[in-house]
Amino acid sequence: MKTIWPLLRRHGPTVFGLALLVGAIYVVQHEFRGLSVADIRNALAAIPPASLWIAAGWTLLAFAVLTIYDRLGSVYAGHPVSYARSSLASFVSYTLAHNLGFAAVSGAAVRYRFYAAWGLTPLEIAKLVAFTSLTYGLGGFALGGMVLMVEPGILPWFRDHVPDVAMRGIALLLWSIVIAYIVASRLVSSIRIFGHEIALPGLKMALAQVTLASVDVAVTAAIFYTLLPEAEGLTFVKFLGIYVAGYTIGIAASVPGGIGVFDGFLLLALSPYMAPSQAVGALLLFRLYYYIAPLFVAGALFAAFEVAQRRAAFERLTGNIRGSEALEVPALASLVGFGGAILIFVGALPVKGTIIEEWAGPTAAIASHFAASVVGSLLLVTGYGMLRRLRIAWILGLLFLLNGAAILWLRGEAWWLWGAFLAVFVLLAAMRGAFYRIARLIGEPLSGEATLALGAIAGCAITLALVAYDSSISHASWWQVVLSGVAPDSLRFTVGLSAVLLLVAMLRLLRPARRAATPYDAETRLCLRGLGALAPEVADGAVFGDAGRAGLAFVKRDDVWLALGDPAGEERDRISAIWRFRDLCESAGVDPAFWRVGPELLRVYEDIGLTAFPLGEMQTQPRYLACRAEKDLKKLLPLLPPEPSHA
Repeated sequence: MKTIWPLLRRHGPTVFGLALLVGAIYVVQHEFRGLSVADIRNALAAIPPASLWIAAGWTLLAFAVLTIYDRLGSVYAGHPVSYARSSLASFVSYTLAHNLGFAAVSGAAVRYRFYAAWGLTPLEIAKLVAFTSLTYGLGGFALGGMVLMVEPGILPWFRDHVPDVAMRGIALLLWSIVIAYIVASRLVSSIRIFGHEIALPGLKMALAQVTLASVDVAVTAAIFYTLLPEAEGLTFVKFLGIYVAGYTIGIAASVPGGIGVFDGFLLLALSPYMAPSQAVGALLLFRLYYYIAPLFVAGALFAAFEVAQRRAAFERLTGNIRGSEALEVPALASLVGFGGAILIFVGALPVKGTIIEEWAGPTAAIASHFAASVVGSLLLVTGYGMLRRLRIAWILGLLFLLNGAAILWLRGEAWWLWGAFLAVFVLLAAMRGAFYRIARLIGEPLSGEATLALGAIAGCAITLALVAYDSSISHASWWQVVLSGVAPDSLRFTVGLSAVLLLVAMLRLLRPARRAATPYDAETRLCLRGLGALAPEVADGAVFGDAGRAGLAFVKRDDVWLALGDPAGEERDRISAIWRFRDLCESAGVDPAFWRVGPELLRVYEDIGLTAFPLGEMQTQPRYLACRAEKDLKKLLPLLPPEPSHA
């Protein structure tokens, strides 16, 4: 059990999220069967203009409610921030977190950047982040309990397999959690949960939290509900339960914007009330209103704030470290993954174009549902490799984006759809310098494991390509073939085994070169000193870059390993040393942190999800502590200067 628990803690959420995503994609493709782009276009055109304006009004109100989260959070933290500033931080952090969902641009990390610049201490920011994170959960529990009490049979599958009395029991459990929080806020000042001390806000603030979060969830659901056509039996209360469940599952999947998971659940839950085309039309507009349009505004505001805060860093945009990579690379990885999801979903639609009708054979195989699902799945895997800044993932991303654009063009899809793939291709090509890490396949001698993975990729790709020529299954995705009840068992086994092996082999190859700590002895200490790195008499190990021309020493602190200063040495190898240390910590199941680092590599530390805090040392160059602020700051506080008292 001791060996299983760390694995579950480290990989369990990812596996759970991928399982939800695969299940959701299957549901969406099942609902899309027999649907065309024209059907969706007609459903969008059928939405009355008045509904569009009302939905826009609900959207403005939803984001206005969100801004109050941070205002109350700053009051709770004991350092009130003006409403203008808290609104900026709240809007940008929530919007980026909703859309991108990666550590480097998570809501917590973005909030730390804003509030640290406005003078809040690390502990005050930690309290504010905890407050905002908890608030939504309280609202979800309160509204979810209300819906399950009134409409216990609203959720798919549960309405047919779980009795109403059990669902109402869950409602009472959700309400009891909210009530317990409110009562505890009135009676005690803090509680300890899973070893973490949580300061409670007091009765009035707790009531404000529950009320605010409930209004937020209800208003956001109203955006979607307004865009839906009238459907017999679908009241707002019923839809509210569907929305809360879908949004919660989307968050649990940990995919950007809940893409695929949220959509699949909503389509499945709404199927008894309306046709898939009607639900999809409203879903697309909801994403435009609540996700896509705010993302452009939030991205511009965040970029402007970063320029204002770090003018000197932006003067080095042409150097090795791009000032905006911390945001650009996760955003590009999201776009690549989103492109994979689009290819999977659009690939499930009937082919209506003229190009594929004029040509046969290879063209039909390339543009089939089967081929689209395979390439879309590979794009999702490639996005994972891009987050690790792997050069090979950058190359594969370019290749699969061109492949996806070709598939959409051959299918006769709208020009703007395959044009969007080409636009992402151009953006990705321009970011070549951001992908500087060497994959294990290239950076190490060819091993038996790598040879086996390459052979599996080649064999499985050829097998799936040959299967795609079979017209009897070209209308189905690869997992639909596997789950088919009419396809021969041999074909189902071949397709399933080939597709799974292909994706697993891709994941095995999209790994950075093997990380290994160097024992800390006299020779290592002498080498670090020769590079100019901090080399104390005692340390637990050292890490060097891919080329061995930069390195750092580190010490172990329970579940946090602390690097001693910036890596010293060759500029590009300094960056790879940081990533190697991060990978070493990940493989050991601990968090990385960097002590007494300078300002020149702060962007790289932000790239790996760390937040930098000034140490306040009186030196010509400022020094920082870079750590996972929301998790490890309290453990590392002794390294920070004493906090000033507030009157």
